[in-house]
Amino acid sequence: MSAEDRAAGGEGTMRQAGHWHSSNGLSFLLVAACTLLTASSAHGQFLETQAAAGGPTLGDVRTQSYRVGVEVRAEGGPCRGIYASMPVPADWPEQKVRIINEDASADVKSIRYRTLPGGVKQMIVEIPDLPVGDLARAVVTFSLERASIVAPSETDGLAIPEKPDRALRAFLGPSPYIETRHPKIVKLAKATGEDLVGWQKVEAIYDVVREKVEYRNGELKGAARALADGWGDCEELTCLFIAMARAEGIPARTVWVEGHCYPEFYLVDAAGTGWWFPCQIAGAPAFGGMPDQLPILQKGDNFRDPDRPGKSLRYLSEFISGSAVDGGGSPKVRWIREPG
Repeated sequence: MSAEDRAAGGEGTMRQAGHWHSSNGLSFLLVAACTLLTASSAHGQFLETQAAAGGPTLGDVRTQSYRVGVEVRAEGGPCRGIYASMPVPADWPEQKVRIINEDASADVKSIRYRTLPGGVKQMIVEIPDLPVGDLARAVVTFSLERASIVAPSETDGLAIPEKPDRALRAFLGPSPYIETRHPKIVKLAKATGEDLVGWQKVEAIYDVVREKVEYRNGELKGAARALADGWGDCEELTCLFIAMARAEGIPARTVWVEGHCYPEFYLVDAAGTGWWFPCQIAGAPAFGGMPDQLPILQKGDNFRDPDRPGKSLRYLSEFISGSAVDGGGSPKVRWIREPG
């Protein structure tokens, strides 16, 4: 996949018979070598930071503002029926989100929100008519409190869930670029820490992925090719870790943050309570905890979007559609996603 395919905030449309739509493949820029970004911040502490025994602990909190939105300009003629959807930050145990400002131009009819299965939140923008030359703008500023995560000190009682519920089963099968049934992945997963259980088994998978796949920037190619080639960036390492974990019955999913992604895995404690634990699979090692406090954009890697029925999406990207008036009009689109 080219850098243009990965980049967010780009401009582009596809037109057919007076109608047009656009969809960014992966909606945010995975910077060369998945470079981790730093946002301006203030530090605080969540009121409830200590999880139950065996679970993760929330650490320092970084408070930051974050803006998401879209600008559309009608060029060459008026446009009609513009509809745009885009992912926005949502609440997670380590992230609290609130809206602090909605900025919309006069052409914007409405800004609304919806939450899809899996907890992904989208912002919906509707622009009924856009005269030629006009610029419609809808930008929402969020306040994010993002906590670091500290790995548990006691891990012996953490186990792979024996009877995952329906929600967890979604994180046990294949996803785009995560080939859980590929013979070489299944074989390697089974042989990795074959005498280990629970936390130690997952950690063995983590170590093997980092050992076998060199962290290097390149095209999007998924778990199987990363294993065969012996190199990949944060997406490939994440895909391979998740594929191997799922092959061994360990629920795992992708966490998409600004400029980066990493996996998290699910184990249960002695009381049967389940916990998600992150790990930094690319770059500086961090297993079971996460020191970075980048804005979380979404979690998961196999989405269904009402705007794109029938498609399985590894990341819920931006989408825009509309129609030209009298055969003219070509919108120029700029997606906005940046520190506030």
